[in-house]
Amino acid sequence: MIRAIRACKTAAEERAVVRRECAAIRAAISGDGQDLRHRNMAKLMFIHMLGYPTHFGQMECLKLIAAAGYPEKRIGYLGLMLLLDERQEVLMLVTNSLKQDLNHSNQFIVGLALCALGNICSAEMARDLAPEVERLMRSRDANTKKKAALCSVRIVRKVPDLAENFMGLAVSLLKEKHHGVLISAVQLCTELCKASKDALGYLRKNCIEGLVRILRDVSNSSYAPEYDVAGISDPFLHIRVLKLMRMLGQGDADCSDYMNDILAQVATKTESNKNAGNAILYECVETIMGIEATSGLRVLAINILGRFLSNRDNNIRYVALNILMRAITVDAQAVQRHRVTILECVKVRVCPV
Repeated sequence: MIRAIRACKTAAEERAVVRRECAAIRAAISGDGQDLRHRNMAKLMFIHMLGYPTHFGQMECLKLIAAAGYPEKRIGYLGLMLLLDERQEVLMLVTNSLKQDLNHSNQFIVGLALCALGNICSAEMARDLAPEVERLMRSRDANTKKKAALCSVRIVRKVPDLAENFMGLAVSLLKEKHHGVLISAVQLCTELCKASKDALGYLRKNCIEGLVRILRDVSNSSYAPEYDVAGISDPFLHIRVLKLMRMLGQGDADCSDYMNDILAQVATKTESNKNAGNAILYECVETIMGIEATSGLRVLAINILGRFLSNRDNNIRYVALNILMRAITVDAQAVQRHRVTILECVKVRVCPV
């Protein structure tokens, strides 16, 4: 089918091929051809990505998900995420199958169910399946915990009232060593802060220490090939933690005081000759300017922006100027020291700068 579609020279030829294939798939669905069900679903997904209607195949997704084998479930869940969205009434029919798969003994099938739930979960499904996701966040398997934490981000987003169910679990996941679990836990904490003021207060009391420890460990860690990006240890985790720190420290002097030392360490030790290092420094500066930081720390942040302005990369100059526009209302004296460098940027031919 794919070869036939790619060989088409006109849109009319393509439509004719798609029409013929859709008719064959409809006939197979009517005839209940189970052997070719997963193959037909793969064809439907390709047709859907070309922009043609495939609503007639939605029930086939549910049948594949209800099958016993992993290959059928994988195609079924992929079709579910691609062909349906949370507004479809058909989606409610899959809740029972999802619940069964979340309790399955095979961790890969559990992973499929969590992935699907995290992508298309509706408010009703969130309420029904939240207890299963909470249980899986206590799993011994790191990948299952990671996926359950990401799934709970979607649940909290859809039903903010469920935030209190995940607060304690989110804090406990910050003690894990697996970086994938840590990033997921930090993302969940970030979503909890947005969803509930109670959660924000709880996390200020209970997770600042854990975040400082994570940032210190990842900053001081030796070379690890699975996390290394251009000589920087896991910049993605760095950035997620810094963003969460900014949310927790905003308007809270005690939290901000607790962060000052580690932020100074990150700002001074991170190399700025690679994009990964510059991304961390940018986020660190944003965090320093967003919390109740000491004046010395703010001066350090503005000096980093001064270095950014001397960078050859115009993107780095642009983001530095953006932050300096906000920083001038906080510490005009420190910004004045970089007036010459700022004026040099006027000569740059790039319009946004």
